[in-house]
Amino acid sequence: MLLAIDAGNTNIVFAACSGTEIRGQWRAVTSTPRTADEYAVMLGPLLALEGLTLADLDAAIISTVVPAALFDLRQFCRKYLKCEPLVVKDPNLDLGIGINVDRPSSVGADRLVNTVAAHERYPGALIVVDFGTATTFDVVSAAGAYDGGVIAPGANLSAEALHKAAAMLPRVAIQRTQNVIGKDTVPAMQSGLFWGYIGLIDTIVARIKEEYGQPMTVIATGGLANLFYKQTPAIEHLDPDLNIRGLMLIHARNAQKAKKA
Repeated sequence: MLLAIDAGNTNIVFAACSGTEIRGQWRAVTSTPRTADEYAVMLGPLLALEGLTLADLDAAIISTVVPAALFDLRQFCRKYLKCEPLVVKDPNLDLGIGINVDRPSSVGADRLVNTVAAHERYPGALIVVDFGTATTFDVVSAAGAYDGGVIAPGANLSAEALHKAAAMLPRVAIQRTQNVIGKDTVPAMQSGLFWGYIGLIDTIVARIKEEYGQPMTVIATGGLANLFYKQTPAIEHLDPDLNIRGLMLIHARNAQKAKKA
């Protein structure tokens, strides 16, 4: 069974995968000082909730945008899963996609993994909007190549910046407000954050489509995707497991190549 690991700036997701099925999925706060042993202590009871153990996992793949987390994640896989994990962005890993940007090495692993999954799941040219620590808009060609994108501050990051930079502004939860005009500080902040991001999504998607010059399907993924899905016609599909699906596809592709070698 495969353990897919997606380590982002805010959260790390572990998913136990069997074939094309996700047997269980768990999210934890990304903590770079966490050791291999701590990952095992954390993951063991979570696996047990699904009737699984660490011994059921015999393969792993890691995608991370936090370089400091990679060493201990590798050690965890080696020590407790008895396997050498595949790592997205390793030179020998075959993603099966083109990367049409000025510096391919600078593209985040998560964005490439999303590209792989999105192309497999949806036809034609695509825009993948990933609502994470940053909000990214990634362009996927009809042939499945990564064609660049847009990086904006994430909604939670913007909320935290408001709180930290302005002495009188509290920390607020991001949620849809019924009215755009707030009658107090908290609803005014929530309105700015929520409707501001709706405006950001609508504008960037429209400009990407205009610049790209062809019909495009828009998919939302990431931790806050559900908050904005159905709140704007710009987003057509919600796919919360896109990154894990991409990791499964990449692992299957490389495992098949290894068998043929």
